[in-house]
Amino acid sequence: MPLQNRVDPFGAIHAVPERGLFTGNRGIIHDPETKTLLKKRWALPAWIICVCEFRNVRREPMGRNRFGGRAGWTELFFLDEVTALAAGHRPCFFCQRERATDFVGRFGEAFGIAEPRAPMVDKRLHKERLASGGQGARLDPAALASLPGGTMIAVGNRSYALLDGSALPWSFGGYQPAIRLDAPELANPVMVTPPTTVAVLRAGYRPVWAADRSYFKSDCDMIGTAGRS
Repeated sequence: MPLQNRVDPFGAIHAVPERGLFTGNRGIIHDPETKTLLKKRWALPAWIICVCEFRNVRREPMGRNRFGGRAGWTELFFLDEVTALAAGHRPCFFCQRERATDFVGRFGEAFGIAEPRAPMVDKRLHKERLASGGQGARLDPAALASLPGGTMIAVGNRSYALLDGSALPWSFGGYQPAIRLDAPELANPVMVTPPTTVAVLRAGYRPVWAADRSYFKSDCDMIGTAGRS
C-alpha cells in the first residue's frame, strides 16, 4: 500500500504508487508509528525541494530518521521540479545549494531586492500557495502565451504545465501530449504556480522537468535525501 506522500501541483498530498524525481518537506507532519499523515499539512513556512540521492544517506519514508527516537521531517515526493514549484516549494540550500542560490538570486532580481534571503521567499510563498490558503488568480486565456515555461495552470481539478506555447496535461505518471493554448479545455484557467515563483521563472530560473530523467540516476527511492534548509 503506497504511503500518503505524493504531492500534486495544487499542493495536496496523495497515496499513489508512482514515484518522481524529487523529494522535499514541510517539516514534521506524520506519525512514525503508523506512517500516516497528521491532520496538519505543514509545520513551517519553508517548503523545500530536495534531491533523492545525497551523500549516500538512507532514509525510511515516514520513519523516525532522527537520533533519540523522535520523528524526522516528513518525506514528500514530486513528479518533477515543475510540480514541486507549482505546489509552493523551492530548492533546498543543503542538498541543492547552487540551484537554491540561483532561485533566490532571481527572486531578488524580480522584485528589486539587493540582498534576497530564503526566508523572504518563504514568507511570500506561504501567502500564495494554494495548499496554505492562497487563491489562484483567474487568467484570460489570451494571457497564457505570456507566462514563462514551467508555470502550471488549472481548469477545474485538471492541471497543465506551460511549455513552448503549448500546455502539457499533468498526471502523477508524467505529462500527456501537448495541446494548444487556445484549446477549448483551457477556457477559464486559474494560475496554480504561486505568483512569486512565476516571477522567478520569468527572471530566468529553469526548472527540471520529468523528461529530464538523465539528470538523475533513477526515480526517487530515498537513497540519501538531505533535510530542511
